[in-house]
Amino acid sequence: MRVSFVDLKAEYEVIKEEIDTAIAVSLERTDFVLGQAVQDFEDAFAKYCGAAYAIGVDSGFSALELALRAYGIGPGDEVITAANTFIATVLAISNCGAHPVLVDIAPETYNLDPAQLEQAITPRTRAIIPVHLYGHPANMSPIMAIAQNYGLKVIEDACQAHGAQYKGRRIGSVGDAAAFSFYPSKNLGAYGDGGAIVTNDKYLADQVRLLRNLGQKIRYHHEIKGFNHRLDTLQAAILKIKLNRLDQQNTKRRLVAALYNELLAGTPVVTPYTADWAEPAYHLYVIRTANRDALQQHLSAAGIASGLHYPIPIHLQPAYGELGHQEGDFPIAEAYAKEILSLPMYPELEPEAVRYTVDSIKAFITESEVRQPAMALMP
Repeated sequence: MRVSFVDLKAEYEVIKEEIDTAIAVSLERTDFVLGQAVQDFEDAFAKYCGAAYAIGVDSGFSALELALRAYGIGPGDEVITAANTFIATVLAISNCGAHPVLVDIAPETYNLDPAQLEQAITPRTRAIIPVHLYGHPANMSPIMAIAQNYGLKVIEDACQAHGAQYKGRRIGSVGDAAAFSFYPSKNLGAYGDGGAIVTNDKYLADQVRLLRNLGQKIRYHHEIKGFNHRLDTLQAAILKIKLNRLDQQNTKRRLVAALYNELLAGTPVVTPYTADWAEPAYHLYVIRTANRDALQQHLSAAGIASGLHYPIPIHLQPAYGELGHQEGDFPIAEAYAKEILSLPMYPELEPEAVRYTVDSIKAFITESEVRQPAMALMP
């Protein structure tokens, strides 16, 4: 058996007729830039998230950057985020000219640890970007309380958390703003790049609309210096169709995760934790094991694809050497980066493929115990 890490074609085959019709309508309209489909999707996505506004942009990276810029964050300012995120989170801060400040993660959720947040705040801090990593929400209540005490903005990095919930509220409606990515493999994925900012803040929404479209509301009337970061109309048409099935697809992801959890119970593998205040979206299903690299090779030999999200924490990336950190500064993020392994996860993943994957993991554990009986395979 061969098990793909993700299978985008499987979903397309189910909704092909709807997708093709939506694309054809957009082609007939020929409104290829900020066309009707963009407004339709923005309205639907804002309603889905429980927010007043959604502004489509060309990527999740742009969504983060434009949200920061709309709040006037730039040179001389500091923005706090987690040490174990995808680099785009931190690049968005840097691209604004601001200084990223990193915080270690909570051991259970792998998200920014609120207990370590306050000590990272300085007089230059302007915002916090909690990352809902792998689709599990960050613990937003203490983060929001600290932000309010210090007058800071909270911009959720929700690029992996479409449809996830925190205390019964959709991710995207908790902070001052949230940034989503519609990269094809995301829970709500386009057929190319795309992103959105979701907010209840009218000022932010108005500013982002200017920034994404060259600083103009009316053509050739430029109110501010902006950028070209518009969501493509064809992608918006596709996303509107796929949004209708997002809850159904996330339910299937949770069933896949539940089967993994059941089958891996009793093994030394650490499976994902779910906080009692969270309903994860399971963008990724990430385990931890002390023998990660050898296990990944074993799975590959068995025809099972896997991934590493993310093997090098931000503070150890050469691109961020100027932050002046060294190994040991964020011990939990560093330790987990050596142990994490993402298993195949997508809504159409068949139970037989999950069982085959887990059987391969158990076979590896047994073989390892035979070869090295003195080594405890503890995570």
